[in-house]
Amino acid sequence: MKRKSERAITLVVIATGVSSIVTQLLIIREFLAQFQGNEFVIALILFNWLIIGGIGTLLAHLAIKGFWRATANRLGWLSFCLACLPALQIMAIRGLRDYFFIHGSSVGFYPTLAYTFITIAPYGLLLGFVLPYSLFVLRLEKPDYPGAFIYMTDNIGDVAGGALFSFILVYLVTPLQAVFLSNLPLLAAACFLFISIRRHHPAAFIGTGLALTILLAGVFMEPASLATSKGEPIYYHESRYGRIAVYKDKEQFTLFMDGTPVFSSQNLTMAEETIHYPLSQLDNPQKILIISAQGGMLEELQKYLPARIDYVELDPEVSSALFRFGLIKDIPGLHVINQDARAYLTKSDEIYDAIIVNLPEPETFQINRFFTDRFFAVAKQHLTGSGILSFSVQGFDSYLAEPQRQKISSLYNTVSDYFKHVLLLPGERIFFLCSDNPINLDIPACLAEKGISTSYISGFYYGNLTNERIAGLNNLLDPVAPKNIDESPQLMRLMFLQWFAKFSTSPNRFIAGLTVLLIIYLVRIAREEFVLFSTGFMTMGSEILVIFAFQIFFGYIYFQIGLIITVFLAGLLPGAWFGEKLRSRGKQMLIITDSLLIILLGFFILAMKYGGDRLPVISFLLFGFVISLMCGFQFPVALRLRGGDNRVVTRAFSADLIGAAFGTLFTSVALIPYLGIVWATAGLIGLKLTSLTIMATRHEKNK
Repeated sequence: MKRKSERAITLVVIATGVSSIVTQLLIIREFLAQFQGNEFVIALILFNWLIIGGIGTLLAHLAIKGFWRATANRLGWLSFCLACLPALQIMAIRGLRDYFFIHGSSVGFYPTLAYTFITIAPYGLLLGFVLPYSLFVLRLEKPDYPGAFIYMTDNIGDVAGGALFSFILVYLVTPLQAVFLSNLPLLAAACFLFISIRRHHPAAFIGTGLALTILLAGVFMEPASLATSKGEPIYYHESRYGRIAVYKDKEQFTLFMDGTPVFSSQNLTMAEETIHYPLSQLDNPQKILIISAQGGMLEELQKYLPARIDYVELDPEVSSALFRFGLIKDIPGLHVINQDARAYLTKSDEIYDAIIVNLPEPETFQINRFFTDRFFAVAKQHLTGSGILSFSVQGFDSYLAEPQRQKISSLYNTVSDYFKHVLLLPGERIFFLCSDNPINLDIPACLAEKGISTSYISGFYYGNLTNERIAGLNNLLDPVAPKNIDESPQLMRLMFLQWFAKFSTSPNRFIAGLTVLLIIYLVRIAREEFVLFSTGFMTMGSEILVIFAFQIFFGYIYFQIGLIITVFLAGLLPGAWFGEKLRSRGKQMLIITDSLLIILLGFFILAMKYGGDRLPVISFLLFGFVISLMCGFQFPVALRLRGGDNRVVTRAFSADLIGAAFGTLFTSVALIPYLGIVWATAGLIGLKLTSLTIMATRHEKNK
C-alpha cells in the first residue's frame, strides 16, 4: 500500500475516535434530558453502546470473510455515513420519544433499555464495524500490519475527542453544533482517503457535500427539535452541567433541567412548607443557608427579616435564569454562592441558625451525597446549638410502598445519629425536621405567635397534618433499616428497587438473562480473550468507582471529572505502546500486569476506608492513569499470544468492548448500590484474581 494511503487511513481512524467520543457524551446528555436520567440510565446507555460496538466488531470479520471485501473506497463511504449519523441520531432521540411513550410520562426500566438500544444501534454498529475494517484495509497491502497499532491510533482520537468535548465544546456550543464541529475532521480525513486512492475522485466531493448538508441541516433545525407541548419556550441554554429550558404557560414560568421540571414560579404550598416548617421552630433566625430554591421561597424567607441568607446553587446559569424570569426574588441580605453545597460547607467557617435543603429525590449519586451520614455530620457542625436542618423526599397518598418505607427509615436512622430530635411531617413531600431542641408540632400557632402570615399552612395544616397522621408516619419507620453511608449508598439501591416497583416489574429477569448470556460467552472465549474481557470490565468499573469516590469527597467539580474521563483514555495509549514493545514476553507480562492491577485496587480500598477525603485530587487522577496504562499494556500482549490474524483481532476488540459493557453495568447498577464502594472494588479484585489464575495455570502447563 502506498504510504499516502496508509497515512490517510490512519487519519480516518483518529478522526473516527474524535467523533465517536464526542457523540457518545452528547448522546448520554440527550438521554438524560429525555428520561430525567440518573446513573442507572447512564449505565444502560453505556452498556448498550459497548455491547452494540462489540457486535459491530464481530460483524466486520464476518463481512470481509463472507461477502464484503475490505477496500479503501468502501472505508471512505463508511466514514461519510459515520459522520452523518450523529446528527440524525440526536434528532431521532428527541423526536421519537413521544411516539413510543406518552408525553410527560415516567418510563420503566425495560422500555428505557429497549429504546436506548434501538436508537443507539445504527451508529454503534457502524462504529464497531469501522475500526477493525480499517485494519483489514491496511492489511490488504501490508499483511503484517500490527493490530495493536489500530488500537493505539483509535485511542489518540478518543483522548482528543474527550478533551475537546469536556473542556471546549460543552462550554461554547449546542449539541448539534458540537456534532458539526467534531465531525469536520472525519469528513476531511475521508475526503483525503479518496484523493489518495485516485486523484480528484468525484466520490470525495459527493460524499463531503452530502454529509455537510445533513450536519448543517441539524444545526439549523436544532431549535425546532427542542419544541415541546410544555408551554411556550422562552429560554434555552446548554450549560456545562446540563440543559436549561424555561417555558411559559399563561402566567406560570417553569424551569426544566435536563427535561425535569425543577423550579416553578407558582408553587405556594411547597414554598411555605419548605421555609416555615423549620423556621417556625426558631425564635429569631438571623443566618440561614438554603441549598437550591424555587419560586416563592425567598419571599417567605423575607418575612423573618434575617440578617443574612446564603443561597447555594451549583450551576451559575440556573441561578441566573431563576432571577431573570422572576422564579426567585432578590431580597435584602441574600448572597448567591455558585458552588457545590457540600464542598462549600466543608471549607466554610459560617455557623447558621437553619440549613434548608431543597433538592430533588436522591436518585443519583450526586444528589445522594446530601442525604448521607457525612453530610449530616457536616451540617451539624455548621448549626448553632438550637439550629435546625430541614430536607424532604417524595411523599405518598394513602399507601406507603415498602421501598419508600425503607428509604425514609434509612434516612431517619442515619440523621438520628447527629440530632436528638427528628420529626417527619407527611404530605406531598415528607419533610424531615432535625434539631437538638424539641420540635413543636403546632406550626400554625408558632407562626401566629411570630406574626407571620401564610396562606396554605394557616388554612390547611390542621386538616392535612393531624397528630394521628404524623404519629402514623413516624410509627411506620423501620428501626433496623441500614443507614445511608457515603461508601455504601443504601438509598441508591432502594431507588433502583422503587423504579421497578413503580411499574410492577423486577430486575431479576434482566439479571438472569444477562448472566446466562455472559456464561455462554465466557465458555466460548480463549484464555487471552478472558484476560481482555476482565481488563475491559475492570477499566470501566474502576472509572465509575473513581468518579463516584470523587463526587463523594470533592463534589461535582466539572473540570476534574472531565479530566478523570480523559485520563482513563490517555493511559491506554502509552500502555499499548509499551505492551507492543514487550509483547514477546507473553504470558509472563499478562501475569505481572494482572498482579499490579490487583495491588492497585487493594490500595484504592485502603484509601477509601482510611482517608479518601484527605487525598489530593492528583492521587485519583494518577490512580486512573496507572489503571488504564496497565489495561492498555495487555491488549498487544494478548494479540501476540493468539497470533494476531484478522479473526483474532476482531475477537480481541469484541472481548474488550463486551467486558467494558458488563463492567459499566454491574458496577453502576449492582456492585456499588448493593455492596458499597469498598466491596465493589473487592469484586473487581475477585475478577482479576480469576484472570490471573487462568493465565498462571496455562503458564505452568506450557513449561
